[in-house]
Amino acid sequence: MVNSGGGTVAVTEAQVWGWLADVSDPEVPVLSVLDLGIVRAVRLDAASGHLTIVITPTYSGCPAMDVIGTEIRLRLAAEGIGPQQLTLENQLSPAWTTDWLSAEGRRKLTAYGIAPPAEQAAGRVRALFGDSPVVQCPHCGSNQTQLLSQFGSTACKALYQCQDCREPFDYFKCH
Repeated sequence: MVNSGGGTVAVTEAQVWGWLADVSDPEVPVLSVLDLGIVRAVRLDAASGHLTIVITPTYSGCPAMDVIGTEIRLRLAAEGIGPQQLTLENQLSPAWTTDWLSAEGRRKLTAYGIAPPAEQAAGRVRALFGDSPVVQCPHCGSNQTQLLSQFGSTACKALYQCQDCREPFDYFKCH
């Protein structure tokens, strides 16, 4: 139960997780905050009816986090959960990693034309300007791709081009 401004609303943690699946990432709108893995926990205090959602930004200075926080609040408000009954808690440690992207999120990235991370971040050691990973083209599936720039449309992406279909595409960098 969550006490909102208009009374008490029966809520379960499972319902909240379901509602959060509707909250899109503002930079890649085909991904939800759950696909990204930035929602770390949903806690409902049964005694007070207070809801806490723990989120981890993709990086500590991510400008999208304010928008994401607002969208989470708006989505929960649509279910009757008022601002006085909700805390959004930013958790910086452990740091977010692309390993937290869901399998569904990776599939959505590819369908959207962005190559998902080609490797796991855990245990990965790579020099800043070392060899680039083999990245599959999200358009034709070819592995014959070339890094054009370490910096793509956002800080978390690099720009690649497929040598077979010749299409440029963003690659969601592993980190």
